Amino acid sequence: MTEITHPSIKDGWFREIGDLWPGQAMTLRVNNVLHHEKSKYQDILIFESSDHGTVLVLDDAIQCTESDEFAYHEMITHLAMNSHPNPKKTLIIGGGDGGVLREVLKHPTVENAAVCDIDEAVIRLSKKYLPAISIGFQHPKVSVHVSDGIDFLRNCKNEFDVIITDSSDPKGPAKDLFEKSYFELLSDALREGGIVITQGEWKFLQLDLWILIYFEHLLTNYSLAENQWLHLGLIAELRKSCLEIFPKVDYGFTMIPTYPSGQIGFLVCCKDENRNLRNPVRHWDEEEEERLCRYYNAEIHSAAFVLPAFARKVLW
Repeated sequence: MTEITHPSIKDGWFREIGDLWPGQAMTLRVNNVLHHEKSKYQDILIFESSDHGTVLVLDDAIQCTESDEFAYHEMITHLAMNSHPNPKKTLIIGGGDGGVLREVLKHPTVENAAVCDIDEAVIRLSKKYLPAISIGFQHPKVSVHVSDGIDFLRNCKNEFDVIITDSSDPKGPAKDLFEKSYFELLSDALREGGIVITQGEWKFLQLDLWILIYFEHLLTNYSLAENQWLHLGLIAELRKSCLEIFPKVDYGFTMIPTYPSGQIGFLVCCKDENRNLRNPVRHWDEEEEERLCRYYNAEIHSAAFVLPAFARKVLW
């Protein structure tokens, strides 16, 4: 059997090196490459690592590892779901690995959980190589749509209680999911009091890439190699722009070792201006919380929105 090789793996180490996180790289030791293919939309690599379990990589960027995926999937899901009093109908844009879907289905209020991912290959390969993450695809409440997320949303009006955008970084097939017009479609697709949450890389290293795209006209000659600590004001500008669409917008984050800088942030938007997104309106009891979650709890829900002093001063 021919050994599978990949240009991002050298001397037994996978290397994530890119312009989105200048001056640093994430490396993981590779035990065995399980699969590599180029789908219609992106390069897909799956390998068994020495210490982080199976790893899914899209276009040379780590999407999830079995060792720490729960920190991301639980937080992006439950920050939104537990900020809604009765989420019955949910939509996941992206999320082909199934991790967010698995978490959404932990909420008994959910009657229908739709997944819309543009790349069938991610869904297919996650089912094969990441069964513990993709287990939710077997659930009878789930509907799967292999489609462009923006095209799908154009046909959705006043339909969902919670929408979770679990996309890859803002390049390739995901690049359009980081523009203001996309957030307008999300708002139209939500029911009254609905919640949207979407991922955005941590402010130290990526400035929340929504900002770089939406405000690209303000960033002539801007270089990602510049000091990231100088541009937190752009995140504040993005929040102001989202407030033109949603009456309530907040920003929280989670810790995840295999993502750039070890953290990733979430922009949370709500159609109810009186909703306090920092305090869950629903929560499990402590015993149920420990059974269902490895990272999320009611206390960390609130703590996720507590920012360092230097960032708080700029953003709020």
